[in-house]
Amino acid sequence: MLDDPVQWARLQFALTAGTHYLFVAFTLGMAPFILGAQLGATLRRDAARMRAVRFWGGLYLVNYGMGVLSGLVMELQLATNWSGLNDMFGNVFSAPLAVETMAAFFVESTFLGLWIFGWDRMNRWAHLGVFAVVTLTAYSSAFWVLVSNGFLKNPVGFEVRAGAAVLTDATALMTNPAALLAFGHIVSSALLVGGLVTAAVSAYHLSRGNDPDGMFRRGIQRGLLVTALGVMPTPAFGGMQYGLFGKVPPTSGDTLSAAEIERIEAAGVGSVQTIGEVGHVSMVMSWMGIGALVGAGLLVWLVRRLDRWRWFHWILVFSPFLPFIASIGGWVYRETGRQPWVVTHHLTTADALTDMTSGMAVLSFSLFTGAFAILATVTCGLLVRYARRGPEGGPLAPAAEPETESATPVHTF
Repeated sequence: MLDDPVQWARLQFALTAGTHYLFVAFTLGMAPFILGAQLGATLRRDAARMRAVRFWGGLYLVNYGMGVLSGLVMELQLATNWSGLNDMFGNVFSAPLAVETMAAFFVESTFLGLWIFGWDRMNRWAHLGVFAVVTLTAYSSAFWVLVSNGFLKNPVGFEVRAGAAVLTDATALMTNPAALLAFGHIVSSALLVGGLVTAAVSAYHLSRGNDPDGMFRRGIQRGLLVTALGVMPTPAFGGMQYGLFGKVPPTSGDTLSAAEIERIEAAGVGSVQTIGEVGHVSMVMSWMGIGALVGAGLLVWLVRRLDRWRWFHWILVFSPFLPFIASIGGWVYRETGRQPWVVTHHLTTADALTDMTSGMAVLSFSLFTGAFAILATVTCGLLVRYARRGPEGGPLAPAAEPETESATPVHTF
């Protein structure tokens, strides 16, 4: 492996894409929770509940900023390491990514800026509407990325002309079952991330007797409720994709002949399949742990001890590891399921790779993974720091009002 640039490039993409998805899952999971909390605060005109929105929004903001940086690095990696994919399928594969950038990401970033700087400057309903746009475009971004990714697994809506793919059916591309089922799976699994992150932070503060305005009591309840809502749809959408993970039989529309496809797939079976199964087991076991935890949490809530039992609070504090492990395991299983292809039956991983030496591949691996390791470490540190500080120490916490000096008599001599 050490002298094989393909293996270095694959490992690099696996690590960087997996790290980037941690930011994405956090964003998708927290956005609807914040939107719901702000809706409740707006309807009640409740300043205390709005302070809670600022707190959760501050965590969202930190994660979003780092997610943008990691996304830019991901785009750069696709351009530098996988020129073969861009040369042959750039007109199709890159089209949804362009829509995601221009029609979703830019709108999302713009409205998030309005939301951040619009506190106490906008009408409360307009401010709520701004974050509704942020939430909608966040999920729109995920959809377009999965349209692009789904094409790799189940290529549809194109023709190969003069050695390059041309998009011929945009509807088929957008309704690709490999994209739609994955989108449903991502949406429901992101609720597990958002719900358990909210419950974990709330549990930490409740265990320390810190619950200003009852925000963490509400947080732990809503976090468990959101997790419970997502715990069954997640495997349902995942199970419907199993047919797509299997070997797809060759068709007359494939670029290569059936004999060539059989030879390539026979040579590609090996350690990659084992890694995929490890990811699958990790995903299933983590989901089972989440299901057991949610069941226990609802029972504790039923006996009215959810905000009192510290032993359960500390279990919840570490619970976000479960959905993150499940997310990475599921992603590994999905992506290894199409190997040794980048575009099933049309382009192999080796042919998609940029022509580079082993030394260049190692250098690229070192630079990209090093950058992602720094981003992940800094983000984790900031999130833990602001989460522990509570509502008064977050990045969106209102500025403290200056103390008024007591009047002192002025003596003249």
